[in-house]
Amino acid sequence: MTSSFDQAVAFVTGAGSGIGRATAIRFAQLGARVAVVDFSASKGRACVEQIRAFGGESIFIEADVTQREQVDNAVRTTVDIFGRIDVAHNNAGTEGEFATLLDSSEAGWDRTIEVNLKSVWLCMRAQIPVMREAGGGAIVNTASVAALVGQAGATAYCASKHGVLGLTKAAALENAKSGIRINAICPGLVRTAMTDRLAAMDPKLFDLLAAAAPIGRAATPEEIAEAVIWLCSPAASYVIGHALTIDGGVVAL
Repeated sequence: MTSSFDQAVAFVTGAGSGIGRATAIRFAQLGARVAVVDFSASKGRACVEQIRAFGGESIFIEADVTQREQVDNAVRTTVDIFGRIDVAHNNAGTEGEFATLLDSSEAGWDRTIEVNLKSVWLCMRAQIPVMREAGGGAIVNTASVAALVGQAGATAYCASKHGVLGLTKAAALENAKSGIRINAICPGLVRTAMTDRLAAMDPKLFDLLAAAAPIGRAATPEEIAEAVIWLCSPAASYVIGHALTIDGGVVAL
């Protein structure tokens, strides 16, 4: 299949499920060779098998993206096998503790910041030199609508996602003249394993949140993936340091 991603190399973290899996599959459908990176071997390999089933080219790399050595190894393995990295979606994340600032634990805070923010920093530190050497590339980091507004009761999550936006914007400015475009997506409520855990705790809350969006429903991972694809494509060649809101109208209220 010929496309703007034909034979491009895509690197996707958190690709074993949800938005990451949808993005990895969509890249592959559009002709990219995809490095599926996830801490879950079973989920990551399942994604690779799904890609290979329709003739796509993909590898699985098991990695905890909060650990620098494992991130560096994932990037190095991708380059060793595919030769380069053209596009990257740094998507791995966690909801963390649902707790107020005063009720949250130090361990919960640290873990949320590590998974949601430090991992993005580690990934870009490893990806950017590879892209510079190749003459350019595109990176999309997953933030959240919680990066744009406050979210009471999820202090660490809100702080971590605000941090992703700040990191994205600073890195975008630092690398714009190197031919590397760095942007972020800010999804609203998406039906993923993460939100399934929320629904399991309080199904009524999930339904209320979905109904509260002007569009009247949660997004699918595939809808979010399309935004990532666009930001990584030549169609977004003049988009740098942008936070793309994909929330069904919530922030517009």
